[in-house]
Amino acid sequence: MEVQIISKEILKPSSSTPQHLRTYKLSVLDQLAPPIYIPIILFYSPASENLCKNSDHLKESFSQTLTHFYPFAGRIKDDFSVDCNDDGAEFIEARVAGDISMVLEQADINQQQQLLPCSPYGKSSKLSTDQVTLAVQVNYFNCGGVAISICIWHAVADASTLATFVNCWAAISRDPNNVIDEVVFDCTTIFPPQDLSSFSLHSFVKEEVSSEIVMKRFLFDGSKVAALRDEVGNIGPSLDRPSRFIAVSTLILTAMMTVTRENEAMQINAATIAVDLRRRLKPPVPKQSIGNIFQVTIAKWPESESNELSCNGLARKLHESIRMMNDDFIRKIHAGGGYFNLLKRAGEEARKGSNLTVFGFSSWCNFPFYETDFGWGKPLWLSAALKLNKVAIFLDTKDGEGIEAWIGLSEEDMVKFEQDPGILTYASFSPII
Repeated sequence: MEVQIISKEILKPSSSTPQHLRTYKLSVLDQLAPPIYIPIILFYSPASENLCKNSDHLKESFSQTLTHFYPFAGRIKDDFSVDCNDDGAEFIEARVAGDISMVLEQADINQQQQLLPCSPYGKSSKLSTDQVTLAVQVNYFNCGGVAISICIWHAVADASTLATFVNCWAAISRDPNNVIDEVVFDCTTIFPPQDLSSFSLHSFVKEEVSSEIVMKRFLFDGSKVAALRDEVGNIGPSLDRPSRFIAVSTLILTAMMTVTRENEAMQINAATIAVDLRRRLKPPVPKQSIGNIFQVTIAKWPESESNELSCNGLARKLHESIRMMNDDFIRKIHAGGGYFNLLKRAGEEARKGSNLTVFGFSSWCNFPFYETDFGWGKPLWLSAALKLNKVAIFLDTKDGEGIEAWIGLSEEDMVKFEQDPGILTYASFSPII
């Protein structure tokens, strides 16, 4: 697939950021965000509008949107703040030889990453003061289809923030007079920043390692997810039916435990889950709040239990690890830097040779990416276009009933995973269109 850059510029907010808003404080959750850009690609069917007109209009609405999301037009100043100096965000336009259907049919992450404005993987654990925190690329296909890709530096945004940004940009694009709710809130009182000078996150992901990872899409359609929820069975104190997330995560973990069973040192015996905290806090943090307002919880089980653990037992462990993330627990764990110290200790144990082998889950389900309408209709499809090892990223299917799981594994493990009976029963690999 040939992607030719036709323009590249830095766009500034349409209105200057007032002096009293020039410093955006980072919380400990921002500080601990992996050193990567979070990407999303939204694919749109051929539109009848003139592309040149679309181009100017997208740039104008993008600049207007930056006025509301002013930290994204700033630069990371240090471990504690963003200088909201209106230096701007990168806006790239590209022409793609071929039809948009070729990308949709193949669902090849290496191909999709060619549509991104930058590599998602940071060169170091910190952005330099001249690197953008936000970059966008608008890709025009020969057929008239469009793919809009966005990369935001993780220290200022989580996946929920990404969904809020693209929807606000689309709303302003449809109508410049659309009222945008306040999105910038100071969360440092709940999640106080910490001195990270002796702590590094860069081992989380390295670009050269990502090239050895196979990231594949597994489609669990609505009817299969419903059947899987029934098979897993009721969980929790009130014996609720498991959520879509719990059911599909349980299936994937069960398969991963089988895949890694032969290698005792690599046997999966824990799962991390990124949990959105916005509605779990009391009072809730507004859902449109930018920044990292998520926390990782962990479910683990002794290696001795791995062979005997039923699907229902595993689902209960996942459910319980999420359920405990209530307002009381969150505030207690962050008091006096407790959460940071917990992670620091975990890092030290890992360096000493911890016997914990973890598989990670990040669910982007229920974030309104499929509502992103710039004026020519909602997306045909979307992709996170991110390669991470032993991680599953969940996205909604377009109908909101199923789950698309992008799973990253070594080539050897992926071959075994694809042959797992549970995966073969519930997942499909059919093209998007």
